[in-house]
Order: sequence, then C-alpha cells, then structure tokens
Amino acid sequence: MTALQDARPQYQSALDQLAKLFATVTPADLERPTPCDEFTLRQLLNHVVGGIHRFAYIGEGGHAQDVVAAIEDPSDEGWPAALDRARARVTAAWADDAALARPAVAPWGEVPGAMAVGGYLMELVTHSWDIATALGGGFALDDELARTALGVAEAVLTPERRVPGVPFGAVRPVAEDADVHTRLAAWTGRTA
Repeated sequence: MTALQDARPQYQSALDQLAKLFATVTPADLERPTPCDEFTLRQLLNHVVGGIHRFAYIGEGGHAQDVVAAIEDPSDEGWPAALDRARARVTAAWADDAALARPAVAPWGEVPGAMAVGGYLMELVTHSWDIATALGGGFALDDELARTALGVAEAVLTPERRVPGVPFGAVRPVAEDADVHTRLAAWTGRTA
C-alpha cells in the first residue's frame, strides 16, 4: 500500500464486517476475555467504537491526543447503535477527497490523511479478528481486508519501530502456511 492510496473503501468494508460482528454479540458474551489482554469483550467494543470516533475527530481536523479511544458503555442502546453513530460521523469526516492529502494528527504523529486512513484500517481489521476470536472464532472474516491490513502493518509496524506502550506487541512466530488473519494477528503481537 503506498502512502497516498485511498483506503476509504476498504475502511467502509471493514466497518461492514465489524457491524456483522457486533450484531452477533449477546449480553452473555460481554465479559469474555479477548486477545487484547487488557480488555474484556465489553471493554474492547467500547474501545473500538471510541477509536472510530477518534478517527472521525482526526478527519474533522482534531488531534488524536485530545480524545480518548473509548466510549461510555452503551448498554441501554447497544453497541450496534453506537457503531452506527460512529460510522456516520467517520464517513462524513473523511468524505472529502482533499482529506487524504491534508495533514492528520494521529496517535503516532502527523501524517498525510491517507496514511491515517491506512493505520485506522489496520486497527479496525485487527480488532475485528480480536472480537471474532473472543466470540469463539466461528465468524468468517474477509481475507482481502486482512491482506490489506497486513500490508499496512508490515510497512509501518516494523519490529524496530515498536516501543513499550504502543498498542501492538512484538511480532509473534507463525507457521509458514498460516492464513492471512493469523499472520495479521501475529504481526500485531497476538497469539492465535
């Protein structure tokens, strides 16, 4: 993926995939552990929706550090409705093609908007794997989205760029014949 590729269509597809995952979550699932050791499924869902709002805020011209990548638990309305609201906001915030060339202040620094889209695509696809895994792995994730996200991860999350405190752990070993989702998970520090 080049720095200026428009990954907004893939990001929208990743949101479609995430909406399907959210629709399968039941109240009994919310305290399940996830591959993100610091999050239960409930906390991860709140983080993912909050991350989409943060990405929208960046697209609106804000700095990532100004907002927390989490929302209050939407137990009254549910996560699908919270996701719908976040999706409408992020879609509007990044609708203008000029946003891809404008500087965006992401958690990892100031980058062209197109690079912010790629980074948030990688995060959304990775967290979709986390959610699917927490739910028992019976959800068929999109291979093309995972390939795109893995390409971004390999380009920007090189082992030497990782520092303590970043949201992705050290690269984990994986079998040569592992599927693309397992490879993405391993590259972002997760164990399958």
